Amino acid sequence: MSKIPLVTALNNHRSKKAISFHVPGHKGGLLFEGTPDFKKFLEIDLTELTGLDDLHAPEGVIAEAESKLMNFYGTIKSYFLVGGSTVGNLAMIHATVKRGEQVIVQRNCHKSVFNGLKLVNASPIFISPEINKELSVVTGPSIETLERAIEINSTAKVLILTYPNYYGHVFDIKNLIDLAHSKGMIVLVDEAHGAHFQIGSPFPMSAVSLGADIVVQSAHKTLPAMTMGSWMHINSNRVSVKKVKEYLEMLQSSSPSYPIMMSLDRARNYLEEFSLTDVDYTIQEIKDFTEKLNKIDGIKVLETNDLLKLIIQNDRGLTGKQLQQIFEENGVYPELSDHKNVLFILPLLKKGAKYPFGRAITAIDNGMRQIQEVKEDNKQRILVFETAPISTLQKSFIVMESCNEELVMLEDAIDKVSAETITPYPPGIPLIIRGEKITNDMIDNIKMYLQNKIKLQGGHNLSNMKIVVFK
Repeated sequence: MSKIPLVTALNNHRSKKAISFHVPGHKGGLLFEGTPDFKKFLEIDLTELTGLDDLHAPEGVIAEAESKLMNFYGTIKSYFLVGGSTVGNLAMIHATVKRGEQVIVQRNCHKSVFNGLKLVNASPIFISPEINKELSVVTGPSIETLERAIEINSTAKVLILTYPNYYGHVFDIKNLIDLAHSKGMIVLVDEAHGAHFQIGSPFPMSAVSLGADIVVQSAHKTLPAMTMGSWMHINSNRVSVKKVKEYLEMLQSSSPSYPIMMSLDRARNYLEEFSLTDVDYTIQEIKDFTEKLNKIDGIKVLETNDLLKLIIQNDRGLTGKQLQQIFEENGVYPELSDHKNVLFILPLLKKGAKYPFGRAITAIDNGMRQIQEVKEDNKQRILVFETAPISTLQKSFIVMESCNEELVMLEDAIDKVSAETITPYPPGIPLIIRGEKITNDMIDNIKMYLQNKIKLQGGHNLSNMKIVVFK
C-alpha cells in the first residue's frame, strides 16, 4: 500500500504516456512543447479518469488519501479542500448555522467568515480579542468576554474562533471550547496557520486535539502544499458529516485541481514522517538564524508561540513597511508588514535540508547598513485600537441589502450605521464592520491609520475623508 496513494496514482498515469481526449485543454502539456518545465507540471494536471477517483464521491485513491489524513489527525472525517480555507470556512458555517441564528464570532476573523455569516443571514455577536501591546497586534478573546457574550445571547448555538493569529500567537482556546460545549454550542475554528501543530512540541496544540468540532487548516501556509491546498476536519458528533459534505460539493469546484490534491497528499505524508530528529534540526536552524539576525545593527527579533513565525522590528524608528521595503530591495521577501512589525514565515525542515538562511543574513545586513537616520516625522507610531468587548450589528444582513446609502464626511458619520467594512491590512481586523454603529473612537482610529499611511481595505472614499453610511 502506498504511503502517498494519490501521488502514486498520478505518477502511474503519467508513465503510461496516455493520449488525451479529455479535459483540460492543454492535453497533458502537449500544447506547451516549447516550455518543458511547464509541460512537466501539466502532465499531472488531470481530471476524474479511471483510477484517479473523484473528489466529490471518492472511492479510490482520493478516499485512501483522505483516510490517511483522518487517521493522522484522529478525526471523524477529514476532507481535501482545493479552494483554500475560504471554502472550508464557508462550508462549516453553512452546515451549522441556520438562517437568522445568533453566532458568537471572534472579531479578528478572516473575511471569509464574515462572508459566510452574510450568506446564511446570521446574527453575529462579535467578541473582541486581547491586545499584545508590545507588538500592537491582537491575539484571542478572554474567557470572561465569552462568558459575558453567552450570558447576554443565550440562544447562540455556534462559536467561531481564529487560532492562531497571523503572527503565530495562541491563547487558551481549550477553556473557550469547553465553556461553549457546556452551553450546548458547536465550536468552529479557523486554524489556517496551524496545520503543522499536529507535530506536537515545541509547537502549540492544535484545535483538533483540544476538542473543536470543525477545524479548517491551510496546509499551504506552513507545509509543502500548493497555494489553495487546505484541509477540513470534522471532530465530533455534534456536527452532521452529511451536511458538511453537501455544502463542500456545492462550494468546491466540480473540476478540482489534481496538482493541488497531489500536494496535499504529499504534505500530509511530509508531516506524518516528521521525526523528533527533524524537529531538533528545525529548532537549531531557526535558532542559528535568529541569533545572527539579532546581531545585525538595527534589527530586533521577537519570537512567538509558533517556532515558524518570526517578528522583526528595528530600533531606528522605521515603520514595518519601510523595513519590508529595505528587505525586498535586497532580495528578501517577508510574508507581511504592518506599522511596526515585519513577519517572516520560516520553513519546516527535515534533517539535512538546506535553506538559504546565510544569504538572507548577508542581504539584510547589507540593507541595514544603508539606512540613514530617520526623520522624526517619518518614525513609526504605536497604533493600537480597542473595540467594545462585545458588539452586534444594528441592521441584519438581509435588511442591509434593501437600505439606501449615502456618502458623508467622517465627522458626520458618528452615530450612523456604516455601509462598508474598513479593515487595516495586515493584520486584517476590521475597524468598522458593515452594519455597525459608528463611534467617535472608530473615526479617530481611521484618521490615525490614514495619517500613518497604513493600507485600508474598503473605504474607497477615505482619501477624501468620507465614508458610506446607511440613510
